[in-house]
Amino acid sequence: MSVGDVGERGLIDFFFTLIDRFPREVLPFGDDAVGVPFGNDALIVKTDMLVGSTDVPPGMSYWHAGRKAAVMNVSDVVAKGAKPIGAVFSLGFPPRTTMDQAGDLVRGLNSGCREYGLYYLGGDTSECSDLVVSGAVFGLVGRNNVVSRKGANPGDVVAVTGPFGLTAMGFKILLENLSADPRTKELALRTVYEPQARMKEGIVLSERNLASSSIDSSDGLAWSLYELSKMSGVGFIIDSIPAPKEVRTFAESHGLNYLDLALYGGEEFELVITVPSAKWNRAVDSVKVVGGTLYPIGIVTEEKYIVLRLPNQAEKMIEPKGYEHFRK
Repeated sequence: MSVGDVGERGLIDFFFTLIDRFPREVLPFGDDAVGVPFGNDALIVKTDMLVGSTDVPPGMSYWHAGRKAAVMNVSDVVAKGAKPIGAVFSLGFPPRTTMDQAGDLVRGLNSGCREYGLYYLGGDTSECSDLVVSGAVFGLVGRNNVVSRKGANPGDVVAVTGPFGLTAMGFKILLENLSADPRTKELALRTVYEPQARMKEGIVLSERNLASSSIDSSDGLAWSLYELSKMSGVGFIIDSIPAPKEVRTFAESHGLNYLDLALYGGEEFELVITVPSAKWNRAVDSVKVVGGTLYPIGIVTEEKYIVLRLPNQAEKMIEPKGYEHFRK
């Protein structure tokens, strides 16, 4: 059996059987990041890897690739409510890489870090057959303010910090050469080349203890819901999917289902959260104060099913699909 047979998640589950558990872990094994006690705080650490052949789409510059590598790591740290402090990156370059390209990548890494208030502290370099950027971002959060994937309760509101589907549309344009009007194409490609981490939203929800669970959505909305479901032991009734009108129009013009783009695309880096119903209005107001928006998309249920129940449409199960390495 190969890693291609089991896929990324099967491989991770296998690795978990081989690793000794840290007895004082702050986050449950398998969360977005790892957390360890640090005085009265928790030190949250995330490592994520960008590889040229799988993570850098056509047309993405080295500067944008560097920035994306920083954002990828920041997103998982802020999903736990932590304020990022610093980052280290190990860089692998093919020998043919020009100095200009290497410099642009590092400038992008530095810019991505500074955009979110942290510093690029150093790392390592090596020769590789493909571009590899392996990063680690660390941040701090009060021990009692950590927001894990485990904590959603029946009756909680399910919400997201932004719309879905634009990035999937961008990849359809880039990888399948599907057409779009110039304004729509620019909007979609910007989400691909310039992803945004929801730092302010994650931190304010954590500081005010407003979220019962949280996950970064980079593997797709549907898969994020399944991860929250698994860790919290709950299900969801989803009654709204925030997809921009451009996604709906694009899907209709190409014979696609806009819900598939919104649910299964991935690479959005939004937060998917649950909020106790009594705290919902405070959560909306708190996120609004920092310049963000919360979109309610459903409710947490005791039954461990993830159901899509949209107005004037037949109820159906959301499939456990999303981006996964090693699988086609």
